Amino acid sequence: MTQIRFALAQIDTCVGDLDGNADKIMRYAHLAAQRHAQVVVFPEMTLTGYPIEDLALRRTFRQAAWDKANWLATELEANGLGDLYVAVGTVGTDHASDKPRNRMVVLHDGVVWAGYDKHFLPNYGVFDEFRIFAAGDKSVVLDIDGARIGVAICEDIWQDGGPVADLAKRGIDVLMTMNGSPYEEGKTHVRHELAARRAAEVDAPVIYVNQVGGQDDLVFDGGSFVVNRDGTMLERSPMFMEHLSFFDLDTNAERQAPGEIASELDPDEEVYTACVLGLKDYMAKNRFRGVCLGLSGGIDSALVAAMAADAVGGENVQGISMPSMYSSDGSKDDAADLAKNIGAKYDVQPIEPLFNAYQQQLDLDGVAAENLQARIRGVIVMAYSNSKGLLAVATGNKSELACGYSTIYGDAVGGYAPIKDLLKTRVWELSRWRNRAAAAGMGIGGLHIVGNEQGDPGKPLEDGVMIPVSSIEKAPSAELRPGQKDSDSLPEYELLDKVLAAYIEHAHGRADLLADGFDEKTVDTVMRLVDRAEWKRRQYPLGPKVTALAFGRDRRLPVTNAFRE
Repeated sequence: MTQIRFALAQIDTCVGDLDGNADKIMRYAHLAAQRHAQVVVFPEMTLTGYPIEDLALRRTFRQAAWDKANWLATELEANGLGDLYVAVGTVGTDHASDKPRNRMVVLHDGVVWAGYDKHFLPNYGVFDEFRIFAAGDKSVVLDIDGARIGVAICEDIWQDGGPVADLAKRGIDVLMTMNGSPYEEGKTHVRHELAARRAAEVDAPVIYVNQVGGQDDLVFDGGSFVVNRDGTMLERSPMFMEHLSFFDLDTNAERQAPGEIASELDPDEEVYTACVLGLKDYMAKNRFRGVCLGLSGGIDSALVAAMAADAVGGENVQGISMPSMYSSDGSKDDAADLAKNIGAKYDVQPIEPLFNAYQQQLDLDGVAAENLQARIRGVIVMAYSNSKGLLAVATGNKSELACGYSTIYGDAVGGYAPIKDLLKTRVWELSRWRNRAAAAGMGIGGLHIVGNEQGDPGKPLEDGVMIPVSSIEKAPSAELRPGQKDSDSLPEYELLDKVLAAYIEHAHGRADLLADGFDEKTVDTVMRLVDRAEWKRRQYPLGPKVTALAFGRDRRLPVTNAFRE
């Protein structure tokens, strides 16, 4: 009989930060050893950060990563951790082809004790690994204290056949996987079902360790877990935060003893937290201390400001009200109330004098005059960003971005777009959820994410309200002309979002949309708007992917495209 304690080190790393990532590995290895773990497993490409994209093609980077892995092995032994088996993801080199490999190395007794190269390379959605890496062609079983441990890296368990099918024939005691699986709504249960199938296939428990944290437009949610050979959940780590958990394997036991099982998040909290963590990590890893944004009094800017406050604290949010001659008193009041609720800095910069100065020279009318207002606001936001060293955040949602309902170089300015992948109806839903959470005691920064210990309620909110109710309930408007409403130019959002979901996320063509029951006028309007706006989307800032199909690497259509249905 063999009993082995595994530590699941769910950590947040930064692409390219070899020193910082190695230090974090050391810290978590110490914590694992203190709890008597014999094996500690980290996520995919932990040492390099993930995904490294074309950085993998740089020979000097691969050499630096390999040198750091060897240094780490030596340092572990020097710190009395030589007996620990430390499974770390990194980048290696296939010396026959000189191509990079997505590699797992096991550090033990001061050396790189064993290695495994990822077999299946994802080549869909946000992934382009087949172009970058050489694939491994061997399954690997580690013999540790008499236990047979099969290993796999992320995509290897998503595809039938390959190393897992081979491991099923080799009589393993456990399948240990390291993963860099990005978040998308509803994916958690898919992972659990997949792991249960693989556990049945290899007739052994499956350890699934996932990365946590934001990397450009991806958010990794963690949620590491262990399932028994029958698919029963044995351990589950919390989502969206760094965590170290443990699994005790008894090779003679048919049913393994369960450990800590974190509770599941409310679906709205899950998506909201993903957006906050994406923003928080983008700022931290690119050394921004604060954000600035235009506060119009509308729901989009209100939700983005709330997310920013949760990410970095309200005192680090600079709100800018930029009223025009068409701005309503209600919108001005809502913007001021939102800033007060979250404790943001708040300035008012009227744009009418600037607008009049432009008009004296340009004499614009119609849409050109409306866009001029948005572009003046964009200039002001970027001026704050440049002069104060703040990250300018764009406040557009997925519905607007789909239809081109934003002004390029106007409200589209910024370095990050926290709600870029949220349809307008989802914006309302998350805003209502955040207010319910505030009423229940979740203050500013009360989300359980990296840097916040579980149970911390955050900074209290006055009256338990974060987003003004009137911002949620009033009819959406850009207020660029008297009496303007979004519905003047777009179908009502309840209908629009359903058509967009079918057209964009499910790739339904015109005939499909009509068969779905949508009326011909709406279908033609939405398709025309979406198809004409591709050039705008290419220039929009990065934002966190939270759906199965986000604008960006998920959806690659040509800008110059004459096909019309």
